Amino acid sequence: MSTYDWLRTTPEEHIGWDVDVLYGPWPRHHADIGLAEVRARLARSPVSRALAMSTRGALFDDAAGNMATVKELADCPELLPVGTVDLRDALAVEKRLDALDADGVRFLRLFTEEQDVGPDFPGYRHVVGQAVARGLVLLHDGDPRRYGPVLAGRGADVVFLDVHSYHLADFLLLARGEPGFRATTRLFSAPDAIERVVETVGARHLVFGSRTPFMDISPQTLRLRYAGIGAAERAAIAGGNVEELLG
Repeated sequence: MSTYDWLRTTPEEHIGWDVDVLYGPWPRHHADIGLAEVRARLARSPVSRALAMSTRGALFDDAAGNMATVKELADCPELLPVGTVDLRDALAVEKRLDALDADGVRFLRLFTEEQDVGPDFPGYRHVVGQAVARGLVLLHDGDPRRYGPVLAGRGADVVFLDVHSYHLADFLLLARGEPGFRATTRLFSAPDAIERVVETVGARHLVFGSRTPFMDISPQTLRLRYAGIGAAERAAIAGGNVEELLG
């Protein structure tokens, strides 16, 4: 069983899939944590596998970043590569998505905040349309209250990475009509947030995402461990729902 440096974990904290892992430089966090260190952090945690990508694709060059991610993760069996596109250069999206498809990449991460792109921008809507038409799963940053209405009605699979407890009611209203909308538990600071999602729309609308290496994994696994939900719901959130997306 995996252990943290300071705490022995329990089976209730086992995470099959973490959908929110990055590696590489990130100036805003004053961090440059390479792949080896990220893998070491995950190895010390209860996380078995993760969706990961190089920050180079988000911050510097999407094409080069995607190529680096695919190449660097080829020898990392516990990590599945995630691609991205530059939302400010939507005219190049078809070429980028063709390259990701050729590499077998199934997940596309959108950095609307870092690239300063809003839901009403023509380029954003074009990228989303192209991605959904190709059956890609979107890992989406930002406020779901802004982007959710644009993504609704498309049959899209979307994992909202930044759903805060303050956004929860609006997310649940969206998720009621969108079986493909999911949130990570990362920002669920309210003590009953996980329970509210499970009771309102079901556990299939939640996945685990840690934002490694910029956040500590342990408080998040502990939150799932102590949530007042059943074993089946916990297993779905911890990895089963991602397995469904991969199926």
